Amino acid sequence: MKSSPISPHSGYHWRGQGVSASRFFEGWYLRLTLPDVAQTFAFMYSIDDPAGGTDHSGGAAQILGPDESYYCRSFADVNQFWAWPHQLGLGHWRSAKNGERSQYINAADFSQVVSEGYQVTSHHHQGKLLLPSGHTKAEWDYCITPVYGWGGDWGSARHKATAGWLSYLPVFEPGWQVLMAHGLASGWIYWQGKRYTFDRAPAYAEKNWGGAFPIKWFWLQCNAFADVPDLSVTAVGGVRDVLTWQEDVGLIGIHYQGEFYEFLSTTSSFSWTVDPWGYWHLSACSYRYRVEIVGRAVDEGAWVRVPTHEGLRWLCRDTTHGEMQLRLWQRAGKNEESIILTATSQLAGLEVGGGPWDEAWVVEKLT
Repeated sequence: MKSSPISPHSGYHWRGQGVSASRFFEGWYLRLTLPDVAQTFAFMYSIDDPAGGTDHSGGAAQILGPDESYYCRSFADVNQFWAWPHQLGLGHWRSAKNGERSQYINAADFSQVVSEGYQVTSHHHQGKLLLPSGHTKAEWDYCITPVYGWGGDWGSARHKATAGWLSYLPVFEPGWQVLMAHGLASGWIYWQGKRYTFDRAPAYAEKNWGGAFPIKWFWLQCNAFADVPDLSVTAVGGVRDVLTWQEDVGLIGIHYQGEFYEFLSTTSSFSWTVDPWGYWHLSACSYRYRVEIVGRAVDEGAWVRVPTHEGLRWLCRDTTHGEMQLRLWQRAGKNEESIILTATSQLAGLEVGGGPWDEAWVVEKLT
């Protein structure tokens, strides 16, 4: 198994506390884009109340597949979940062929040992989900070569906490970290009777942890730009709990040609207009750069489950076939700027979640 730099927050945050009134979840999102067939596989793993003994205790594996097809499988036994405390590594088994306790095992042995389950590291991802009938719904096995962490090249020491240094303090709800802004994946996925093979396909990974998802949020992500293969974009906005109050926060992160361009609503002028569905418009400006992102959904998307204080709920709407338009400028003065990059993709991930979403969400923050 390859060693790798340690991204902030890549390890499992739960430290074995006993059952308490406080809810806890940790969730991981891995996206694989297949430009050759214009499709995406998004894998969503979660563990709720891992000490067991509550109504919400257990795990889940969700897949949002080609043409927004969806499947979810629960893993009730929290004792069959494992995760590394200091780097990315996790897995959950529903059953093993020899009754073995869940743990990381050699990739070559996985299919021989695990009847149903998954395991993930920074460089490898494999698993199998069954239908209630016992037939195979999905199976996958692929290797990953990370390119960008968050803040710089994967092999550098420049990995940053996505939410900044305050993310190390227990004041935000929930925590969020982009584990891999861009990577290249090679392998195969079997899905609903069809086998997809791929070589150096764009890959992405992030995670959340805490008591529940934000009250309301939006999210955009793309690292499959046909004319700019080195580009990765992640943008979010949400209502965040901070101790005893709430605040609107936004972030845009761009990795391109070894450079990292970051815009935070706490340090940059930042605005957004996001419709209940179909339209996202973000703009931000720092003293050195300016960015504008427009996202449009061309389909109705699909609903997926997210952790809440009441367990997994259908509160998140996604499309993996969104249109994203990006423009990035360098500023030389108050009224002088030059274009750095213009890029468009039809394979962006676009999302809204929580609520209420009765009308467009408009926020403008000036610095």
